[in-house]
Amino acid sequence: MSQPHTHIVIIGGGPGGYEAALVAAQLGADVTVVEESGLGGSCVLTDCVPSKTLIATASLMAAMEGSPDLGIRFDHEPATGGHSHALADAPRINSRIRDLAQAQSADVATRLAAEGVQVISDRGRLAGPGVVAVGDQELRADTVLIATGGAPRVMPGAVPDGERLLTCRQLYDLGELPSELIVVGSGVTGAEFASAYQALGSQVTLVSSRQHVLPNEDSDAAVVVEDVFRRRGMSVLSRSRAASARRTADGVEVSLEDGRTVRGSHCLLTVGVVPSTEGIGLAESGVKVDDRGFITVDRVSRTSAPGVYAAGDCTGVWMLASVAAMQGRIAMWHSLGEAVQPLRLGHVAGTIFTDPEIATVGVSQQDVDTGAVGARVVKLPLATNARAKMDGFSDGFVKLFTRRNTGIVLGGVIVAPRASELILGVSLAVEQQLTVDEIAHTFAVYPSLSGSLTEAARQLMQPAETL
Repeated sequence: MSQPHTHIVIIGGGPGGYEAALVAAQLGADVTVVEESGLGGSCVLTDCVPSKTLIATASLMAAMEGSPDLGIRFDHEPATGGHSHALADAPRINSRIRDLAQAQSADVATRLAAEGVQVISDRGRLAGPGVVAVGDQELRADTVLIATGGAPRVMPGAVPDGERLLTCRQLYDLGELPSELIVVGSGVTGAEFASAYQALGSQVTLVSSRQHVLPNEDSDAAVVVEDVFRRRGMSVLSRSRAASARRTADGVEVSLEDGRTVRGSHCLLTVGVVPSTEGIGLAESGVKVDDRGFITVDRVSRTSAPGVYAAGDCTGVWMLASVAAMQGRIAMWHSLGEAVQPLRLGHVAGTIFTDPEIATVGVSQQDVDTGAVGARVVKLPLATNARAKMDGFSDGFVKLFTRRNTGIVLGGVIVAPRASELILGVSLAVEQQLTVDEIAHTFAVYPSLSGSLTEAARQLMQPAETL
């Protein structure tokens, strides 16, 4: 347990900050969180919570579009011919998103207050060893945690204006659904919003500088998602790098490096994230950053400055809320003398909330293909899964990687609706070093999508030459 009267100051109230504050307070430390924009940080107020709320609405819209295939029609739809479409009410959708984000932020505030954490609504900066400056006051700290997050990168020649040229944080102020949305960038953020707005009724053009969308993800999964995008009417421009974007009289115009021009009503720019580390006293306090401005940390979240830790997107380690939260907890456990296990990125489960979702954990197909990891692989299409047939979808698969000789599960990929929920079984197997035999002998509900996990395990029990 921590010593009494240990003072901890946390700059930033996002997942890395507030989760760290809860751990430190429960261990008996005096904790102060300095947050200028609202508890929960950008994750809760502008990024993760709002975007996944939007995606939840879009997923429902997509399911309704598929309802005729399941034998469902609306009262006003003719019994033969014709097709009824649900319509997205953008103001109501965005109002709900903003309300939910504020409610989640209030929940965080309530939890911190219950644990005795002091919260200061202001901007904090390092002002010397063990000193955080907040306005005209200085806070003394035994330990400082920096959790200031990141912000959307601005592309030269395409400065967002919040009306037609947008970052993902500006979407929820729109009074209407974009009729023709150009999404620049086909990474995780771009793919998620392209998928969502296509389902909501926008005509989406996705500008991808690479051969396929989601270039850094499992290639089999990326192909499935891109095929779904195209089949649903999305225009995907592969190997097309945007050079600039500008407003026109009635919309936007995106110029590509090859000379082509794409026109639409709105443009969403998803070209990466930069750390929010400017002007917070890092250099003066001896905190090293890399060439992109991200704070350099080790596996227990220590920076180069004694007594200063960092967590979350400002470190650039892996921009997931779950990773930020774990970095923050590890920092507090380490600084307060608790037993701690260093961050293990190989055990982190990640999800891309497209439709269908992509969830991954552990080793990748690229690791296997390059020979970096020796593994056996099985991929089962969901088209043969009974529950998938009942629910009316066939796009997706379950893939497992196991160690050749022992059968220990090394990782997996799931492409399916609610893959974010299904991946937990694979994550448990990776974390606990379970074998395919142990998974194969575990009962799965029939019919269920999770049954494909146990079926994949049974196939991996077979001799290698039969796979």
